[in-house]
Amino acid sequence: MISTDQKFIRPAQVAARYSVTRTTVYRWLATDPEFPKPRKFGSATLFSIDDLEAWEQSRPQFAAA
Repeated sequence: MISTDQKFIRPAQVAARYSVTRTTVYRWLATDPEFPKPRKFGSATLFSIDDLEAWEQSRPQFAAA
């Protein structure tokens, strides 16, 4: 079950977060087994911000300095 206080963002917002294109986000999905999988809510595809932040911590280029 998904927590009601969990926040989600769309693929375009994920792309903006990392300054990449949406194509790159989908490439990461296809090639990086550690990249968070999106969830479907009706016709919307959404990524959990908590999952993305955990993924960032495992990547030196995204981890806080």
